[in-house]
Amino acid sequence: MVAYAQRLDRFISQTLNCKKRQVQLLLARGLVSVDKVICYEGERRIGQFSKIEVEGQLLRHQFAVYLMLNKPAGVVSATVDDQHTTVLDILPAKYQGLHIAGRLDLQSTGLLLLTNDGHWSRQITQPSTKLPKHYTVTVTNPISQAEVDAFAKGIYFAFEDLTTAPAQLTITATTSAHIILHEGRYHQIKRMFGHFRNPVLSIHRTQVGAIKLPANLPAGGYRVVSDPLDF
Repeated sequence: MVAYAQRLDRFISQTLNCKKRQVQLLLARGLVSVDKVICYEGERRIGQFSKIEVEGQLLRHQFAVYLMLNKPAGVVSATVDDQHTTVLDILPAKYQGLHIAGRLDLQSTGLLLLTNDGHWSRQITQPSTKLPKHYTVTVTNPISQAEVDAFAKGIYFAFEDLTTAPAQLTITATTSAHIILHEGRYHQIKRMFGHFRNPVLSIHRTQVGAIKLPANLPAGGYRVVSDPLDF
């Protein structure tokens, strides 16, 4: 997934610190290639992961990386933190430049997505996308039909002065449920159950859109997302 945001001629000019006329000559002589194809159009839009070569010199070639991590409890969804272990701390050094696409609370576990593709992460997290996010949740008290109905209708949060989007709450055991959200507000699941004074004991995310956490991926384990465009 590529966001076309920059003109080719401007990129070359900035990278090589040369004037526009010089860039035009390089293009006209067929000395510029984009993704191994000669390009003559300076106005062409290039993306973050386009391979740019000028006179055989590689100016940029960055590979897109898409990872899923089975986040353990107690690991913070951040790239830097002075008090807690971060998700980047438990990944190999080669992944230290990644950022997080959709956070989990400190004690929540499960599917966490990381990437160096800003366009992809925005598609994952922006509210307008309304990607379904699946969770397995355990609470303290038996889950009632009133809670199921309230989740489906939406629950009012006075602090933000808003009502949550409809969510699907399916009871799987007396104190356990499968929840599907289409938004990601601060401590949303805990606050929705808090409306019924039913403390949450655990939250485990299993799926974001079509991306599923493999059942055999251990806590702290990671894996490349096989088809990142299919979400």
